[in-house]
Amino acid sequence: MDVIMNPFSSETRLRDMIRSIRACKTAAEERAVIRKECAAIRAAVSANDQDYRHRNMAKLMFIHMLGYPTHFGQMECLKLIASAGFPEKRIGYLGLMLLLDERQEVLMLVTNSVKQDLKHTNQYIVGLALCALGNICSAEMARDLAPEVERLLQFRDPNIRKKAALCSIRIIKKVPDLAENFIAPAASLIKEKHHGVLITGVQLCTDLCKVSTEALDYFRQRCTEGLVKVLKDVVNSPYSPEYDTSGITDPFLHIKLLRLLRILGQGDADASDCMNDILAQVATKTEPNKNAGNAILYECVETIMSIEDNSGLRVLAINILGRFLSNRDNNIRYVALNMLMKAIAVDAQAVQRHRATILECVKDSDASIRKRALELIYLLVNESNVKPLTKELIDYLEISDQEFKGDLTAKICSIVEKFSPEKLWHIDQILKVLSEAGNFVKDEVWHALIVVISNAPDLHGYTVRVLYKAVLASGEQESLVRVAVWCIGEYGEMLVNNVGMLDIEEPITVTESDAVDVLEVAMKCHTSDITTRAMSLVALLKLSSRFPSCSQRIRDIIVQQKGSLALELQQRSLEFNSIIEKHQNIRPALVEGMPVLDEATFRGKRAGSLPPSVSIPKGASLNLPNGVSKPPAAPFVDLLDLTSDDVPAPSSSGGDFLQDLLGVDLAPIPSLSGTCQPPTNGTDVLLDLLSIGTPPVQNNQSTPRISSPSQDTRKSVAPLERLSSLSSPLSEQLSSPAGAAAVVDLLDGLSPSLSMSHDRTQESNFSDNGPVYPSIVAYQSSSLKIMFSFSKPPGNPQTTSIEATFTNMSSNFYTDFIFQAAVPKFVQLHLDPASSNSLPASGNGTVTQKLRVTNSQHGQKPLAMRIRIAYKVNGQDVLEQGQISNLPAGL
Repeated sequence: MDVIMNPFSSETRLRDMIRSIRACKTAAEERAVIRKECAAIRAAVSANDQDYRHRNMAKLMFIHMLGYPTHFGQMECLKLIASAGFPEKRIGYLGLMLLLDERQEVLMLVTNSVKQDLKHTNQYIVGLALCALGNICSAEMARDLAPEVERLLQFRDPNIRKKAALCSIRIIKKVPDLAENFIAPAASLIKEKHHGVLITGVQLCTDLCKVSTEALDYFRQRCTEGLVKVLKDVVNSPYSPEYDTSGITDPFLHIKLLRLLRILGQGDADASDCMNDILAQVATKTEPNKNAGNAILYECVETIMSIEDNSGLRVLAINILGRFLSNRDNNIRYVALNMLMKAIAVDAQAVQRHRATILECVKDSDASIRKRALELIYLLVNESNVKPLTKELIDYLEISDQEFKGDLTAKICSIVEKFSPEKLWHIDQILKVLSEAGNFVKDEVWHALIVVISNAPDLHGYTVRVLYKAVLASGEQESLVRVAVWCIGEYGEMLVNNVGMLDIEEPITVTESDAVDVLEVAMKCHTSDITTRAMSLVALLKLSSRFPSCSQRIRDIIVQQKGSLALELQQRSLEFNSIIEKHQNIRPALVEGMPVLDEATFRGKRAGSLPPSVSIPKGASLNLPNGVSKPPAAPFVDLLDLTSDDVPAPSSSGGDFLQDLLGVDLAPIPSLSGTCQPPTNGTDVLLDLLSIGTPPVQNNQSTPRISSPSQDTRKSVAPLERLSSLSSPLSEQLSSPAGAAAVVDLLDGLSPSLSMSHDRTQESNFSDNGPVYPSIVAYQSSSLKIMFSFSKPPGNPQTTSIEATFTNMSSNFYTDFIFQAAVPKFVQLHLDPASSNSLPASGNGTVTQKLRVTNSQHGQKPLAMRIRIAYKVNGQDVLEQGQISNLPAGL
């Protein structure tokens, strides 16, 4: 009579368990099977079942691979490893590598068993121990077992030497201090004939060179010639079925040797000379028709580019990359483009020879190859080839995909701005881009084009005629329409009268009505946005003075916009209609041509304008879209921009901190007699900021004063009667004290009564150690929040201690966190080291840093600062900067 076996017991075979799990039709059914099997295994563990321990461990490993918890079987692994038999040890070590990792405390219990197995007489058991140690070795285990592994590097069996070399790599990565113990044994492995041992020995030498300069010098002086000889033997070796891959002898050994030679030759001329011949031999003899051959050639090119200068070899390497570009495999072409971008810095002339092939890659069907080739072409452009390359790119722009037009237009415009030989060619190329893909062009491009046009007076007529013809043909391109509208408004009379004709032009007949038609179409086109329509209104106002015959028609077009839903267009329509109707005498002066915009100043502002948060690839410089690099500047001076040529330096007597920080114009106010007088105490900075006008000179008139909560000396402000010149109901309200108070109340409660009550509130907010200030959110972005807490030492009102608390609001972990601050000249700042340079994600932790500021103008000038925060996210540099002006008064 047959005994029926329980499907869930220690005696169940692994294959039966797998069969029952795979037969499950639902996840719940599978979980039920796993639960019952784990219960049976737990029962066997509790009963210390030695007969089926290895079978239970095999089941647990399968359950672990399905994602279920198996921690209760960790001690079973240790018991199997401690067994005497090879089958039990094999299952135990396999379970050790799967169920545990180097962070488990249980791992320390197995160290002694591994050490005994490394000394075992059975080489297969030694191999098991080495394999496990190479996979889950911790730093503590590495220190304890390193002498045994070093001894096994000289073992008689090549398989053990190979495993010992791989285990040594793990050890030196965990404990770099042990590297010096493995230098001599690793050098002896390079002389091996067995390819498996040789590959692991070369890899061990490579990793030793990365962690130890002593090892690098040792191998460079004593092993370079030996490695060259090994590579030469491999290259010239006859056919060997054991190592043959697609007709190439052991390509993996080829690549390992080339990588090690690259490290040894970098920065050492003697070592580079020693390997030049063999590198040339590898580059010429390797068959490029197979993927294995291409891998060897790529590594050979990498090595040639990394070692010391040899122009002939580098030309050969770049020619290999040129052949890669003609390969049908997209991966090979992409790799070649990446390598050519690095090669430009080494030998740009050699890369230029493959310009035509690279240009063909720009037209490739693969998007990643197109983008990489476009970046490479951008790097290849110079003054001598800018015209043909730009022509090719613009021709391709006509047929390129819509998703690629944005990148392509950006690069073309950047190339033209950076390398333009003459303004006529510059204008023509940008207009071609605007005509083909104006909707993909950024605003900075057409802004810059207008600046270029305004600085070329001899081309004004030509440009406005070309734009007139272009906008008739491509009126759907928004950026083109904007430039055309601006030029017709500025140079409309040149368009009508054919002024400034060039030899390359053909005369065209354009009437005043035709010019107005273009602006009217731009106004009424359903695709035009508010910016285009607003520019059209301005251009129509200008033409109303220059085209008297169309003045009434222009007025009718302008009046049509007074009912627009867009407030900007409605306001312009009403104001411009008023100018045409009521101010005929001043209209010509109002609509004069724009003054020439200084091109150098515009470029400087573009170069100096950076977004608040900029992501910078590691090792890359910050380049602006037009190819102009931002010049380096001192970080603190740059934060406050105190050295700008555009803003005059404030005088020591008449200047104010607001001028330093906000650029407020506090220049001397002209008096009625025409002479300049310095600003008196009646100058209201707040009203100046609101651009409400210049106060009249006051004589013997009492003026209300506004006091700052922490100031002992009070500054007088300009009388509110200065607003009475405004012809609006507001000025009538200001004539009475009640109206004045109402308006000042609108300015955030700055009336004298409120200020004095605020003074009393602040003065009462004192503790025994001095005034107490509330904490504030000094800075907050989508990814970062900074809180400031304040305290003042007793008896020293000029000094303030600030504790900054940084919180990471994003889901990314920040590293290399650095906080910088800049203050005006009358403030001294001291920064203590931060509590950490790592900021946990999602607000799970904070970093604190203490600041100490001393305000030498305490009671006279408020405290403000600019900040800059730098950190790394996934290896990429990120920069944020901002201004803190909401600090409590009295600091």
